[in-house]
Amino acid sequence: MRLLIVEDQPKMASLLERALEEEGHACDVAASGEDAVWMAASTEYDVITLDVMLPGIDGYETLRRLRAGGVNAPVLMLTARDALDDRVTGLDTGADDYLTKPFALDELFARVRALSRRGPVERRPILQVGSLRLDAKSHRVWRSEQEVELSSKQFSLLETFMRHPGQVLSRFDLIEHTWDYDYENRSNVVDVYVRQLRQKIDRPFGLHTLETVRGAGYRLRNPE
Repeated sequence: MRLLIVEDQPKMASLLERALEEEGHACDVAASGEDAVWMAASTEYDVITLDVMLPGIDGYETLRRLRAGGVNAPVLMLTARDALDDRVTGLDTGADDYLTKPFALDELFARVRALSRRGPVERRPILQVGSLRLDAKSHRVWRSEQEVELSSKQFSLLETFMRHPGQVLSRFDLIEHTWDYDYENRSNVVDVYVRQLRQKIDRPFGLHTLETVRGAGYRLRNPE
């Protein structure tokens, strides 16, 4: 999944970014509400974590602008405020969930997973394309009955393919869903990861389902 973290405190932003990336997510960070509005308008995010206390426009106004601009990604508000009125304001403004600081990272991960499953695009926890099966909740993959071990980034890339079976995905499409803004667009990292995926999900089984479409990108073919 690709996440936007809206947090003005550098230490907290770094902590959240590192923790969520270790869970296999691609993360971008916005240090202000104004930055969050334009970033969310130009990039499709699966979940947005939004701090209430921000410089300039606060989290509530940021959320109002996001919703007014047609951004429908699920929003998890993070704040030190724990008064009932604050929670109600956030939910009434358009937030999908609310988490009060300090919080356990495991709870954050669980809330993010829950929000992604009920996001604007249906996100089934179990994906299947032919004999290939992926469990988004447990981060496990099988070819037929044999489990396939993947790194976090390989898993995220495969999940993107399996949510768009039969579709040609350009390198830019894959970058948008799997990498963050720090990715160097001119490098061949996408090709490297696609090659690694083939070596794990296709070649040991004598299959060729992850195809190169010359001049366009890649496609996960359903052999059935």
